[in-house]
Amino acid sequence: MNRLFFLLIAMLLVCSCTKPEPDPVYPPSDNTDTTAVSQDTTWNEPLDNIYQFSVLDGNGDSVSLGLYRGKVLLVVNSATQCGYTPQYTRLEQWYEDYQDQGFVILDFPCNQFGSQAPGTYDDIHDFCTVNYNISFPQFDKILVNGPNASPLYVWLKSKKPGDIQWNFTKFLIDRNGEVVERFEPNYNMNNVQHAIEAQLGR
Repeated sequence: MNRLFFLLIAMLLVCSCTKPEPDPVYPPSDNTDTTAVSQDTTWNEPLDNIYQFSVLDGNGDSVSLGLYRGKVLLVVNSATQCGYTPQYTRLEQWYEDYQDQGFVILDFPCNQFGSQAPGTYDDIHDFCTVNYNISFPQFDKILVNGPNASPLYVWLKSKKPGDIQWNFTKFLIDRNGEVVERFEPNYNMNNVQHAIEAQLGR
């Protein structure tokens, strides 16, 4: 009994001597933001359009697609040994008929479908000029699907979704650099022409 009494007395003494530490006192916070903010209104975020891209020409030189700002564009992945290769005839005719109205075809040879665009850029370009007399811009060979696809084609497919299925898929770009139509290779070429004319008339 005495042991319990002394134990209680000892606990009371310890508790009376132990005081909780006071909360720390911090200096008042200063929320004033003195960071200088730029008011430069001449700079704008890049626009989400085709002009943000650069591609390689046949010499391996970089070409900004901003060069075609304000034009109606038809972007085509092509091949020289495809059943659709004769479409080059219509493409060149459109270019000759409408280039004075601001129409340009951007041709990107691609060997990704049935290996139907073999050879170097020079081989392909010579074939196209000799057999179809093309005069519209033709760029270096690219990939349009897969992890190494051209960033241009990644963007095009984000606007009109779906992997490219075959050669001579076409994307119609308006004068603001935005994708307005996608045409599969077997789409009626007369209807493609009507869509081009509609954009040129705007």
